[in-house]
Amino acid sequence: MNTTPSPAAPRFALAQLDALPGVDCPCGRARRAFADLPDAPASVHLTDITAAARTHYHRRLTEIYVVLEGTGEIELDGRRFPLRPLTAVLIRPGCRHRALGRLRLLNIPIPAFDPADEWFD
Repeated sequence: MNTTPSPAAPRFALAQLDALPGVDCPCGRARRAFADLPDAPASVHLTDITAAARTHYHRRLTEIYVVLEGTGEIELDGRRFPLRPLTAVLIRPGCRHRALGRLRLLNIPIPAFDPADEWFD
């Protein structure tokens, strides 16, 4: 099996997160990069959290949140923890979670985000 990319296949991708169109998500509004690349090992989302974030979980995805702006809390399996800029949170599959407050964060789903892997109780 040949795992070396062909010379014509790029070994990189670029995205200007603030220029991507936003989509509604359980947390608020997200601008998603690299989720549409078939071989991407992860995606990156610039997410604006609203007060109406909905508790959800993923069966396959691990997520890493990095708070960029704002303060609030994160609820993880029913427990709340404070958030402020540069707080990082690792959320494993099955963990019910939601962010509370007005926040802007980077969300890094691993593997790349799949909307079919968003579950609600």
